[in-house]
Amino acid sequence: MASNRSGPLSVGLNAVIVAVTEERPRILTISGEDGGGDPGSHGRSDRESAPTSGGAALDTLPFGPLDPAGDRTLELTLRGWVRERTGFDLGYVEQLYTFGDRDRGLGHGDASSRTLSIAYLALVRETEAERSDAAVWRDVYGYLPWEDWRRGRPPVISNVIAPHLEGWIHDAPDSRSREERRLRAAIAFGLESADWDGDRVLDRYELLYSVGLVEEAFRDRGLPGPDPPSLTLGRPMALDHRRMLATALGRIRGKTRYRPVVFELLPPRFTLLQLQRVVEALAGVQTHKQNFRRLVERGGLVEGTGAVDSQTGGRPAELFRFRKEVLRERRAPGVGLPGT
Repeated sequence: MASNRSGPLSVGLNAVIVAVTEERPRILTISGEDGGGDPGSHGRSDRESAPTSGGAALDTLPFGPLDPAGDRTLELTLRGWVRERTGFDLGYVEQLYTFGDRDRGLGHGDASSRTLSIAYLALVRETEAERSDAAVWRDVYGYLPWEDWRRGRPPVISNVIAPHLEGWIHDAPDSRSREERRLRAAIAFGLESADWDGDRVLDRYELLYSVGLVEEAFRDRGLPGPDPPSLTLGRPMALDHRRMLATALGRIRGKTRYRPVVFELLPPRFTLLQLQRVVEALAGVQTHKQNFRRLVERGGLVEGTGAVDSQTGGRPAELFRFRKEVLRERRAPGVGLPGT
């Protein structure tokens, strides 16, 4: 009879909490001192359990352990510890993905142990975290700088990413592998004649991980970083939390087109320009102003309130609200991206 060689299994919940403030997509992070790591820390603070960069604890996503005996549902558990740790009462929440690769960079030294994290995506309007000094809002594009195309192709793609991908393609062991690598790089980053696909956020991060252009690729393998260190891109995160963030951003971008999730990030009354700027911030691209407004209005997504915003710095702008009836009228009431 085969022996059971499996080790302990830890399960917990991570929250990717997203807001948009002043045209910047932001996520809520927890500092290492607050113990916002993964269940494999077994009660230790995240500074003890998660890797560091230059001696400083890395940013983590909010985390809470799962009590199999006491927790009735996963979502209620998530909402409870987020409220306790950050002061936020979450509104829109959806399950994102389960992260359970054998080597998640946890560094526990026990190859037989396994840590599962069930990640959730939450959309909120950014406010001051009330109950935890360790909760900090950070810019999403600080972690994924190649994803923001609102001012055109990010220079990091042309100056760093494309040349390294070309070298990676050249180093392929045979012509078939070389062609497969070239196709993967072109589709992921819109190179050669391929179009940029904003939804492929996770594909791009995993490709950069494969070629060693993010710090996590070295850290997870126990290797020293590149020389010079500037060859690793974006702000690193603890464990595989930047992979979780990439998964969440890709989900948001795709879902914006067929579900009205963007309105979870706006105040009850907003101008059409505010709506457009939030959509652009999440999508990482600019849209044509008039086409965007026609699309939103013809889709029945909003209705006028009869009030105006006089704080726009120019001509007062009409205030709108989300029209909830559209949920019954349309199967896919999302906001498109016209004229990008």
